[in-house]
Amino acid sequence: MAKQRRKVVYSSEIFEIHPQFYHKHKSNPNMAVAGTPLRIGYVPEHFSTPLYFAQKHFGLVAELIPFPSGTGHMITSIRSGEIDVAIGLTEGWVAGLGKSDVEGDGGYKIVGTYVETPLCWAISTGANRPLNGIPDLKNGKIGVSRIGSGSYVMGFVLADEQGWLNESQSSNGPFEVIPLQTFEKLRNGVNDSTVDFFMWEHFTSKRYYDNGEIKRIGEIYTPWSSWKIVASTNVLKNSEDKRLDDLFEKIDKGVKYFEENQDEAVKYISTSLDYSEEDAKEWLKTVRFASSTKKVDVAVIQKTVATLQKAKVLGDDGMSPEQMIAK
Repeated sequence: MAKQRRKVVYSSEIFEIHPQFYHKHKSNPNMAVAGTPLRIGYVPEHFSTPLYFAQKHFGLVAELIPFPSGTGHMITSIRSGEIDVAIGLTEGWVAGLGKSDVEGDGGYKIVGTYVETPLCWAISTGANRPLNGIPDLKNGKIGVSRIGSGSYVMGFVLADEQGWLNESQSSNGPFEVIPLQTFEKLRNGVNDSTVDFFMWEHFTSKRYYDNGEIKRIGEIYTPWSSWKIVASTNVLKNSEDKRLDDLFEKIDKGVKYFEENQDEAVKYISTSLDYSEEDAKEWLKTVRFASSTKKVDVAVIQKTVATLQKAKVLGDDGMSPEQMIAK
C-alpha cells in the first residue's frame, strides 16, 4: 500500500509533503532538506506585505514564522536551525556576522535585498516623562528588544552622531542597555521608568503617539538600505537546492503585485496588522522594495560595517563585508 502523504498547515495554507521528505526532515530537524517548505522568519509589520502577497497570490510554499521581537531573535533561531531563511534589518544581520567572537561560518549569509529605502527609527519615551529631546537621553537607560538587534545597534549609531561615545566614562558605553524583548514591553518600560527611551520604526510607533501612550522626541535614519534577506549556511551548502531561487522569484512577484495593487495593500495592513488606514497610505509614499531581491550590493554592506565600527558596535577583527555575502 502506498504511503499516505502528510498534510501540513502553514499560514492558513495546506501543502502536501511526500513521506520521503518528511521522514528525512524529521530524523534531523536542524538539517535543511530540499523539497520541504522553507521556514522563513519575518517581522509581522507592514514591511511583510509583499511576502504575504507572494504566498497568497503566487503560491510561495513556505512556513512563515513571525518574530515580533525582531532581527536579534531571528539570528538566534537561524543559528540554532529553527528557521532556514529570514528577512530582517541590515544593521542587525551585519552586526551578527561582524563580531570577533562569531563561531565557524556565522550560521547564515546575506543572500538578497528586500527594501531599498532607509528606515526611520523613531525615538520614544513615556508620555509623562520629563524628557523632551535627544540631548536629554545622554547617559540614560535605553530599552532594546535584544542585544544585537536593530534597536540595540542604532542606539550606538545615535550616540556616535551625538558625539557621546568619546565622552562616555562607562565601560558599558553611553547608555545602560536593558533588553525588554517586545514592542509592548518597551512601551511599558518607558512609562514605568524601567528605561528612559527606545527606538522603533516610525509608522509602527505612530499609533501609540496618536493615542497618547508614548511620546516621540526624535528620529534617526539608517544610512543604508534597510532590509536584507539571509539564509542558513546549511541551506547554502546544497548546490542542488533550488528553493531559494523559487523564493526570490515569488517575492519579486509579490513586490510587483504590492506596487500595482496599493488599495489591497492598505486594506491588508490596516485590517490584519496594527496600523490605521491613514498611516498605511502615508507609509506607502515612503517605501521602495527591491524589484530584484536576489542581489546584494557589497558597497551597502561595506558602509554598514564602517558605520558600526565607528559607533564601536564592531571591532576591526571580524568577518569582512565580502565574507558576509553568499557567493
